[in-house]
Amino acid sequence: MKILKTRREVNNTLRNKLLNNASLGFVPTMGALHSGHLTLIKRAIDENDLSICSIFVNPTQFNNKQDLEKYPRTIEKDIELLESINCDYLFLPTVEEMYPQGEENIQFDFGNLEKVMEGKDRPGHFQGVGIIVKKLFEIIQPSRAYFGKKDYQQLLIIKSLTKQYQLSPQIVACDIIRESDGLAISSRNQRLTIEQRKQAPAIYKALQEAQKLSTTMEIEDLKNLVATKINSNPTMTLGYFQISNKENLQPINHWLSKGQQMGFIVVNMGDVRLIDNIEL
Repeated sequence: MKILKTRREVNNTLRNKLLNNASLGFVPTMGALHSGHLTLIKRAIDENDLSICSIFVNPTQFNNKQDLEKYPRTIEKDIELLESINCDYLFLPTVEEMYPQGEENIQFDFGNLEKVMEGKDRPGHFQGVGIIVKKLFEIIQPSRAYFGKKDYQQLLIIKSLTKQYQLSPQIVACDIIRESDGLAISSRNQRLTIEQRKQAPAIYKALQEAQKLSTTMEIEDLKNLVATKINSNPTMTLGYFQISNKENLQPINHWLSKGQQMGFIVVNMGDVRLIDNIEL
């Protein structure tokens, strides 16, 4: 695997290959790689002539500086993992490389997609995501870019960004990867205490129960049930459980056709914020 650290290195290394119609699969990450990331990267490897992963902890998408400081950084292990699955390239830029003039104040219009759930709870987060993803797409110019459905709101934001700016890649949505006990795999799981990690599968269990009861229970009653289950666990505090139209993420009060709505949850365990979702 070749490590590229600058825009110039990316351009010099990839441009001739891509001009010869080689397809390039791209997985942007913030590092602390886990099996969820590796599943995306393996798919990029399988479906393209060349594969590239980026590792960059993007400061503009953190509205909480402590969260930025605590975000796990395991670059040596990450490189070993990427080499073990034969990823072709790693783009490993510095903050100065990505923001040579300092942090940028670009405003994207994501409409109502940005005004609910994580957009509401983390002001500016998706603006920061938009800035860095647009930069990465323009630098790397991939054929396909792979994103997990765990960050479903982010997935729709990136699809909107790609369409608005006519950016190069096809956006490929990949299913949530879970631990054997059901917990959605996330880099943040590394920050859970032993007891918190033991209790964390209760999040997915609550979602599974919500899925089962969604055929018989009214939306408000179902939301209250999930809230009670989560908040009754002493290690957990519910951030929100929202039932929304899966196409535009707007909250709904009455059930739509089967498969047209999803349940989205945020649970705080100490200072660790965990997200998950399920189709209803």
